Amino acid sequence: MVAETRSFLRAMFDAAVTAADPAKIVPQNLPDPPRGMTVVVGAGKASAAMARAFEQSWRRDLSGLVVTRYGHAVPCERIEIIEAAHPVPDVAGEKAARHILEMVSRLGPDDLVVALISGGGSALLAAPAPGLTLADEQAVNRALLASGASIEEMNCVRKHLSAIKGGRLAAAAHPARVVTLLISDVPGDDPAVIASGPTVGDSTSYADARGILKKYGISEPRSVIVHLDAARDETPKPGDPRLARSEVRLIATPQRSLLAAAEVALAHKVIPVILGDAIEGEAREVARVMAGIARQVARYHQPVPAPCVLLSGGETTVTVRGKGRGGRNVEFLLALAVALGGLPYVWAIAADTDGIDGAEEVAGAIVSPSTLCRAAESGICASDRLADNDGHGFFAAIGDQVITGPTLTNVNDFRAILVSAPPSALG
Repeated sequence: MVAETRSFLRAMFDAAVTAADPAKIVPQNLPDPPRGMTVVVGAGKASAAMARAFEQSWRRDLSGLVVTRYGHAVPCERIEIIEAAHPVPDVAGEKAARHILEMVSRLGPDDLVVALISGGGSALLAAPAPGLTLADEQAVNRALLASGASIEEMNCVRKHLSAIKGGRLAAAAHPARVVTLLISDVPGDDPAVIASGPTVGDSTSYADARGILKKYGISEPRSVIVHLDAARDETPKPGDPRLARSEVRLIATPQRSLLAAAEVALAHKVIPVILGDAIEGEAREVARVMAGIARQVARYHQPVPAPCVLLSGGETTVTVRGKGRGGRNVEFLLALAVALGGLPYVWAIAADTDGIDGAEEVAGAIVSPSTLCRAAESGICASDRLADNDGHGFFAAIGDQVITGPTLTNVNDFRAILVSAPPSALG
């Protein structure tokens, strides 16, 4: 039963990842060929896999450059692949971003830019605005990552510190046609938020960015504050004529991946309940709510009877106050385990679909009814580890990590809470 349940949870996660596989979805979304040149650019954890899928399907001449996270490169013949740092940008990302801007700025109205954009692209496209340095961007990124700010808030700030985000890439490519293929990793699938929307008009402002830093008590570096206060050269807005020939195609989303996981559940005669594809909030608070729903199913068979699985996506946050390594999926699971208190017949998996939970090379973990007991037998207190934001250390110690390696895609977090009925939820 234990092995079957773990296999079932992992099968749902794998189905969610496969639904966003660039090799499957990119060939279905090729643009019409141009009269002139085709230049492929891109950024994100899936960008290299997207580039390979594109060039294998594109029968005409092309050239290009995409930047992806270290360890996520795949071999391409006609598109250069650069690896750079995520979630805090580095020099490699800055050089790649500057090169991309140079490439597209030379194009004319008969040319086509194909932008392959996925989650992680915001950190990987590191081209600081005039007057700012890479060190400035790095400092602000670190502060925002530790603050508990939402992805929308972080990317609003990033746009206003950048020479390439917030529609500036598409503006630089004008008058060429721009077709963006997007894999969404953000709640709500807003193209302006995914990777900080380098080819999409930006409705936020310098004032919004200043307000976000003030909200989280971020007042350094001073050069960043001065830049935001000056508010020179706003990001291109929706309706900007330089973006008139820019088209966006959303080719993979969290919802589609949840539906794929739901199909696996149905095949095992387990009722899938999709709670939402855009759930946000502090990971531990979301976990407490999810634990309450699981208890309602177990006790009262509501909103559906067991066996059922509660599926959800989105992007929670972790406000790091302890000395642990964070990770929003493992923090969610650790808080869930504490809230459930070993409730029988309730299991869960939570993992990032890119294979990396935070800065760790671990996708997530699995919780079982025996999680707390096994930890206690090893002298580990779950509540203490939660207070220290040490979910990664906790699940590593009890051997319940989910390790996939880079999946080469990214549709944000995947969560599944299985409430089974004795003796088996798997029929």
